[in-house]
Amino acid sequence: MATTLSDKFSHLVKRISGQARITESNVADMLREIRVALLEADVALPVVRDFMARVKDKALGQEVLSSLKPGQVLVSIVQKELAATMGEGVSDLNLAAQPPAVVLMAGLQGAGKTTTTAKLAKYLIQKRKKKVLTVSTDIYRPAAIEQLKTVTAQAAAEWFPSQADQKPIDIARAALDHARRHYFDVLLVDTAGRLAIDDVLMREIQQLQAELKPIETLFVVDAMLGQDAVQTAKAFHDALTLTGIVLTKTDGDSRGGAALSVKQITGVPIKFAGTSEKMDGIELFDAERHAGRILGMGDIVALVEQVTANVDMQAAQQLAEKLKSGNSFDLNDFLAQIQQMRSMGGLAELMDKLPSQLAAKAQGADLGKAEKDIARKQGIIHSMTPQERAKPDLIKATRKRRIAAGAGVQVQDVNRLLNEFGQMQDMMKKMRGGGLMKMMKRLGGMKGMGPGGFPGLPR
Repeated sequence: MATTLSDKFSHLVKRISGQARITESNVADMLREIRVALLEADVALPVVRDFMARVKDKALGQEVLSSLKPGQVLVSIVQKELAATMGEGVSDLNLAAQPPAVVLMAGLQGAGKTTTTAKLAKYLIQKRKKKVLTVSTDIYRPAAIEQLKTVTAQAAAEWFPSQADQKPIDIARAALDHARRHYFDVLLVDTAGRLAIDDVLMREIQQLQAELKPIETLFVVDAMLGQDAVQTAKAFHDALTLTGIVLTKTDGDSRGGAALSVKQITGVPIKFAGTSEKMDGIELFDAERHAGRILGMGDIVALVEQVTANVDMQAAQQLAEKLKSGNSFDLNDFLAQIQQMRSMGGLAELMDKLPSQLAAKAQGADLGKAEKDIARKQGIIHSMTPQERAKPDLIKATRKRRIAAGAGVQVQDVNRLLNEFGQMQDMMKKMRGGGLMKMMKRLGGMKGMGPGGFPGLPR
């Protein structure tokens, strides 16, 4: 996330954290580097000026000059002002309206509105227990309506059919009427995008907003747009009453300028960030935690949330009971652990949330290769018979050759997996007596901790 900006800030944070004494001279040097980093990240010039003025004012204040650890205080100031630039706290969707609460999705073509509409549907179903209906008023883009139908099904929401020969306003009215008659809590309206801002687009979406009276109008913007995001945001802000922003493609190699610019330009909060192409790849935007990621401090809270959200506590309990009763850890259990690892979103996604000094240690590792290795292990175990999985000691030379042929790998790969399994089996023996569940509960208990609860992260 915001790779270019994060790399520059990480080096800067490392250097200024160790400063024993803060002077006007080294503050000026630091501000110069921050300015260059922000401009290179495509942050809008007015936003850069405002940010620089606030940091300078506080960095030269008595709070830093008289501090016993001025370098750390300086980093804390930069983090605080970065967070303030992107918004305060967390701002969820406001659904306090007579059902159905209408949410209108606006933005340019290619920003990811349709996928984001489905992601929000899944979020509302899973996190807020809402009954959700989606509808597309995009009659211009080929297959836009079918695309929304497909992704809505993936999100387990309901889809209202529309046709390319209908008028957007008629589609919206029919969908709203259907949502009312069938007691839907939320109606998500996907609108047409254009390759550039034009009057036709704006008039159409203004008409939709006037007709539907949405409680939320979300501006969906590609985090990789940079300066273009600012111009687009301003045009939509002038034409519509926006209530929030959704940043998409934040998992890309983006410069990060959009996240720092759009909130200040529009004056409305960033509500969500798209973190991957998966249906659950969306999260509530937390400015403080995002600022920590930009500064290379990672986002340990998000990492723990991602891990615990995908850990099957019931399966962990069953495994703990199995080990406690004296039964040994077998290849079925090993396969379950591999599947848990894959369900956590992949190694690259987990790495993105680590502090930069930890992530740097793994930079030499080929994460793509590691992901393939996990898939290969899964394939090898799937090539075994149920009896072989339950009793790995049965697997001798002949069986290894058959398993390798079935999985399309070499016998050495089967040997390697069995060696790794043996090591994990030894470790699981040491966890008998409830040690596994204690470890899982400790991990779950970390959810409520803020960034200050971890060494090296400022409060």
